Amino acid sequence: MIAVGTYSTRNDAEFAQTALTAAGIPSVVASDDAGGAYPFDLTGAARLLVEEAYAEDAAALVCKRPHSNKAEKR
Repeated sequence: MIAVGTYSTRNDAEFAQTALTAAGIPSVVASDDAGGAYPFDLTGAARLLVEEAYAEDAAALVCKRPHSNKAEKR
């Protein structure tokens, strides 16, 4: 999977994930926040991941979001 955005909180990543869902792009939020038990991320970042086949389209969508970073391979 490829990270198409990095966010300071799980909520920010999930908000960006809704744009991908609306576009029909499946994604996963990866975050060290004890499965959502803590409202903050213990490592300082939540990543939005997609399959490689969707990476270009997903990155184009989330790059329009104010909290995203460039796509990175993971």
